[in-house]
Amino acid sequence: MKVTAIIPDKLIKEVRDMAKENNLTESLIKALSEWTSLQKIRYLNNKLKKHPLKFKHGFSPLKLREINRY
Repeated sequence: MKVTAIIPDKLIKEVRDMAKENNLTESLIKALSEWTSLQKIRYLNNKLKKHPLKFKHGFSPLKLREINRY
């Protein structure tokens, strides 16, 4: 997709310097992909804070290890 955006030169320079890609397009793709991944992790972390994982009654890591060994 082609996009026209007004982005401050200083920010573009920082992205290019940090991304270390061949061109601006690759640098922006890398930056946006990493930002998106971080947002997904933050979302999942917040979800786990509200609803922590719970083990089933009677769960035993030792029993699970025995099952996985076979």
